[in-house]
Amino acid sequence: MGDTRQAHLNGAYYGPSIPPPAKSSYRPGHGGGGCCCNPFSCCCSCIANCICTCVFQIIFTILIIVGLAVLIIWLIFRPSTVKFYAADATLTQFTLDNSTLHYNLALNLTIRNPNKRIGIYYDQIEARAFYHGQRFSTVQLPNFYQGHKNTTSQIAEFKGQQLVLLGTKEMSDYNDEKISGRYEIDVKLYLKIRLKFRFVKSWRVKPKIDCDLKIPLTSNGTAAAASGVYEPERCDFDWR
Repeated sequence: MGDTRQAHLNGAYYGPSIPPPAKSSYRPGHGGGGCCCNPFSCCCSCIANCICTCVFQIIFTILIIVGLAVLIIWLIFRPSTVKFYAADATLTQFTLDNSTLHYNLALNLTIRNPNKRIGIYYDQIEARAFYHGQRFSTVQLPNFYQGHKNTTSQIAEFKGQQLVLLGTKEMSDYNDEKISGRYEIDVKLYLKIRLKFRFVKSWRVKPKIDCDLKIPLTSNGTAAAASGVYEPERCDFDWR
């Protein structure tokens, strides 16, 4: 028994067989980085990235070119602000009866373009008349082209009746103005214009003109002595 165990122990023993190392199946593009195994997918992704980059660069370049062009045009032509004047105004009726305003106003506007090389297309001129913040009339003036260093006159006629709801303070102001014979009326012009630089026309811009007026009520073509005469006013120009 002892010999048998000894013979077993003295024999060559190598243990269980060691399995061969597993083969690494490296697949590019499936984890661990590297290029994708599908050339078509890689191509599409690269093309999409290139297109996005090119579009961004084109847009950025166009913006720079447009900005430089505008700057150069401004430096060359140096545009000045157009001047608007309420040169004359005739108010023959301005009566508030049971919250209904009866009015008859003719306003002579003078528009001065002081620029030497810039013409102006007035595509739309909308005139709105306000009394204490409430609009009571709107008229459209004719569109026209104004050359450089030019003065043009336009007449806005407001006539009719309109419901106007005044508060206590506004009604008190109206009564005071009725006694004095001089009314505070605001006329606002809403424009759509384009500038012309020789053969180049700008995009359409929408400035606003604000005329704060004090207009005497006239009868038979003359104003009452207490109300005085109308004084021309320069209007405010706002590019908005």
